[in-house]
Amino acid sequence: MSIVEERYEKWVNHPNLDARYKETLENMTPEEKNDAFYTTIKFGTAGMRGLLGPGTNRINIHTIRKATQGYADYIKANGEKACEEGIAIGYDNRHMSKELAFDCADLLAKNGIKAYVFESLRPTPELSFAVRHLGCFGGIMITASHNPREYNGYKLYDNKGCQLIPSLADQVIARVNAIDDELAITADVPADVKEKLVTVIGADVDRPYYDAVESIQLNPEVEKDIKIVFSPEHGTANIPVQEIYKETGYHCIPVVEQCTPDPDFSNTKTPNPEQPGAYELALKYANDNDADIILVCDPDADRMGVGVKHNGEYVVMTGNQSGAVLLEYILDQLQKQGKMPENPVMFNTVVTSDLGEKVADSHGVTTEKTLTGFKFIGEKVAKYEVTHEKNYVFGYEESYGSLIKPFVRDKDAPQACLMLAEAASYYKQQGKDLVDVLEELYAKHGTYEESQVAIELEGEAGAKRIQQILSDLRKDGLEEVAGQPVIRFEDFNEAIIKENGETKPLEGFTKSDVLKYFLADGSWIAVRPSGTEPKCKFYYCVKGTDHADAKNKTAVYQKAMAEITGTAA
Repeated sequence: MSIVEERYEKWVNHPNLDARYKETLENMTPEEKNDAFYTTIKFGTAGMRGLLGPGTNRINIHTIRKATQGYADYIKANGEKACEEGIAIGYDNRHMSKELAFDCADLLAKNGIKAYVFESLRPTPELSFAVRHLGCFGGIMITASHNPREYNGYKLYDNKGCQLIPSLADQVIARVNAIDDELAITADVPADVKEKLVTVIGADVDRPYYDAVESIQLNPEVEKDIKIVFSPEHGTANIPVQEIYKETGYHCIPVVEQCTPDPDFSNTKTPNPEQPGAYELALKYANDNDADIILVCDPDADRMGVGVKHNGEYVVMTGNQSGAVLLEYILDQLQKQGKMPENPVMFNTVVTSDLGEKVADSHGVTTEKTLTGFKFIGEKVAKYEVTHEKNYVFGYEESYGSLIKPFVRDKDAPQACLMLAEAASYYKQQGKDLVDVLEELYAKHGTYEESQVAIELEGEAGAKRIQQILSDLRKDGLEEVAGQPVIRFEDFNEAIIKENGETKPLEGFTKSDVLKYFLADGSWIAVRPSGTEPKCKFYYCVKGTDHADAKNKTAVYQKAMAEITGTAA
């Protein structure tokens, strides 16, 4: 009997199998069965994420219990104080999110661990805030972030409100992997134990979080003569962002059809701000209301997409572009107001555009790069909080996530929404919009065209194909791309740099399956597998003499890489 059949038979015949899964299992095709059981679902750059449904390679009540029991064993290994400090638990609008969150709370209580669970859906950054605010040992967030409706997921946080870095996650994973039978785990907890150890939270955390978000304002008295069309994409940003705008005096026009917490995302083509479909209804609202900006948050409110009215048309910015504009506004204001700290530092990732580093340099701010995953930025924040060698001023990723003030240790869309509104108001008083500001940055630092191509390769065969693409690139090497010489190569898995015919160590990063090629014209290309989706991602940061040149070169490089890797459509 194959491993797939063994796992399948164990599940379909197990006495503890949740009843809702029985019919689905019995009606699975061979292909569905293989995909659901060929492996066990893994932790990636943002925790555990996958399709909902029965199976070892799915998000369901049994795989979540296995993860939570492993986490509980890790908490108990850290002593009685860790159990008493407890775990904060949040969740988004997705199918089963609330049920899974409260089940996690019960299972922790069964293990003698205090749990604080939100009464209803809340943003991921508020969960990070709650961990710190309540003095918890850690946190759990049930969310699939910006993934399609078929997904859900599970993120773990440390006592600083930061997603577990690899050294800590490995300790949890070892305990999770030591559990043989996920179906044997139940969350049955005596009523008196539950009453003692499970606390439902809500407004008592909301108010301090809103106050903290509102504290980021640099020009609270700026004339708020802008109209903002806002969409939470059926997710958790709805109440916090609207409430914060109301309290700070901004004119927010919500996309009403997308404000209900709908797990099916019925009124949007996609909940992902990286994709054009997320903006369709918001663009209609913007045109109807002559809005200045459009802000779109993903379902768990850690990412924010931006649209700007420029010369009568709405321009949707990339995460690299909005991040650079936010950075310019914040650093410029800190300098003008005499609030720039000593030894300021900005964090972004190895696949984030070079433009942000140029902006930081122009303001005397150091840039430090991290791997993809905001936990690595959170780790850096925590380090300098102890050493005081440098002072944090901003952190962002190309994937539409940023953090203004680190009272949260994850991407924080409510913070970004407030600061972006302030920046738009400030520049409007100067007769400029945010695209004008971006163009000024290009004129000063050079024109960059950033893009990402994600090749989706599902199932067991897809996972092997992604591994093969990286393996082939690593083995064959690239001396040129479309005739442009590769002058530097960085391999984050092998931890090496190849440059000028020499190989030297690449230091300061956890090993990760990322390859980065620097070209002679000032452009670079990076390749990595997604940590949360069945995709191989290609990142392009192309430097051109102007927009047309950068766009043309981008198309040439994308075509060349597709041919090199055999991923052309």
